[in-house]
Amino acid sequence: MPSFAKDPRCVALAEVLMPLLQRSCPDGGGGYGGGYQMNLDDEEAVGLGGVELIRAAMRKAARTLGWKVNTLGMIGTRHGTIVVIQDLREAPEEFAKAVNDDMNERLMAALHRVWGEDGEPPAQRRMVALQTQEFRAAVAALTR
Repeated sequence: MPSFAKDPRCVALAEVLMPLLQRSCPDGGGGYGGGYQMNLDDEEAVGLGGVELIRAAMRKAARTLGWKVNTLGMIGTRHGTIVVIQDLREAPEEFAKAVNDDMNERLMAALHRVWGEDGEPPAQRRMVALQTQEFRAAVAALTR
């Protein structure tokens, strides 16, 4: 597999992704517990350099933030191209409650949707649709 570390497209995407990854961390979590997912159109992902380049940019941005990461990228799914990154570091004790509370809130919001409960599910800044939109906006601003 080719290295994208010095590819200018990878470097530019990593710079765009860094603040997005930071914002994905829970409030009060000290920068721990972040995660990001984008569902892009297949053609859109190819236009950005492909799923492997996008994953490399995510890893580059996350490592700059000190994250220990796991990434996933799949092209051609029923949702298009899916690219995911997750911070795997265990939060220190002073941040663990905030990270765990955030994880519980996300789980409850997901269950709310799955169970079809009445009313709107709790707003989540980590909703995939929102993360995908903010990524697209950041990339568009980069190309202006």
